[in-house]
Amino acid sequence: MSQKKCVFFDRDGIVNESPGVEGYVLGWEKFRLMPEFPECLRVVHRHGYAAAIVTNQRAVALGLLSADQLETMHQDLRNLLEREYGLFLLDIIYCPHQAGVCSCRKPEPGMLLTIAARHAVDLHQSWMVGDSESDVEAGQRAGCRTILVGSPPAVSRADIRVDTMQALPARLDALL
Repeated sequence: MSQKKCVFFDRDGIVNESPGVEGYVLGWEKFRLMPEFPECLRVVHRHGYAAAIVTNQRAVALGLLSADQLETMHQDLRNLLEREYGLFLLDIIYCPHQAGVCSCRKPEPGMLLTIAARHAVDLHQSWMVGDSESDVEAGQRAGCRTILVGSPPAVSRADIRVDTMQALPARLDALL
């Protein structure tokens, strides 16, 4: 059985606008899709990759958002991408835990490993795209190549750095 290649995307700051000082997107009415994300998905699909979202969602552990509310928001995202753009995601997986109590919260690689097992994804042919070093570390620990988007720290372990979301679609097109 052949394995899929996948581009894993962090959610807040990559798929949707970062919630900033609020810290959490607590409902669909607060979810603001990054305008570049649909173009990133088009590029990924054009190059034969699947796309998935892996996201830490500590708001569930804090009781600010229920798992059902989060899953409804993710279904709303899938519906929007399909209806407005004709685009699909292989999967959306989240870690609802506090730091240090699981193997899924990034920088742990658990979410990527779960998707790889669930969907026959070849992690060594895949990429992790995020806006933090914990995204980069999770991707590398899973065996993926990595892209860090945004103002990089002085030192980053990312394979590739991209300054802005606006530059990401073209960079993905060149890399994939």
